[in-house]
Amino acid sequence: MKSYGQFCPIAKAAEIFCERWTALVIRNLGAGAERFNDIHRGVPHMSATLLTRRLRQLEAEGLLKRKRSQTGKSWTYHLTDAGAEFLPLVSALGTWGQRWTRRELRDGELDLGLLIWGMEYSVDPMAFGPSRHVLRLSVSDQPEHKRHYWFVCEAGNLDLCVADPGGGTDLFLDASLSNLISVYRGDVALEAAIDDGRLKVDGTPKHIRRLRRWFNFGTMAKTPSDEDGPSRRLVPTPSDPR
Repeated sequence: MKSYGQFCPIAKAAEIFCERWTALVIRNLGAGAERFNDIHRGVPHMSATLLTRRLRQLEAEGLLKRKRSQTGKSWTYHLTDAGAEFLPLVSALGTWGQRWTRRELRDGELDLGLLIWGMEYSVDPMAFGPSRHVLRLSVSDQPEHKRHYWFVCEAGNLDLCVADPGGGTDLFLDASLSNLISVYRGDVALEAAIDDGRLKVDGTPKHIRRLRRWFNFGTMAKTPSDEDGPSRRLVPTPSDPR
């Protein structure tokens, strides 16, 4: 990690947290990813070698600790108190991004893997109750082998499947990748997407009613966009006569 050569605490913290990918790695750990592969799924454009090095750096700085997995054959990664204290700042970055940088996404930003990873860690598996409930998500504009995902919710646990787990499906969701991301990010309200057909829903009335609870939209998705954008607004300073 490069030094700013300053004693200022902001500079010292920025040396750690402002390196590329670090905030996203901490975001993933805060979301509940513990295994290396699960952390990596949330940063698919980061090489495995760089992720390994970054995890070691964060461990050396006292921001995370490693534990042996239950099998003893691999490691799991966990934020320390110092690392967890940075999570509100990561959340604040996301809220700022939602308010000030929201725009039409470029093709390279329509990341199916990140969407599925995010949903796996954010949806509420208890939204329909403790018994077994299965939702199938179909991404209509994706190749067949990447089109269907089953979310199996039972007793507060969630299993993500890429093949039909059997036992019946309670709710079917179908949309293009861009429309799904728009709903997930909060660009389009869930109910509006259903009403105008951007998100097709088929299931029992109970499951449809509780779909919003299942999506479990967080603070960032509820943050309104500032349509003027950061470059079009000036906030007067105390010395500014305006």
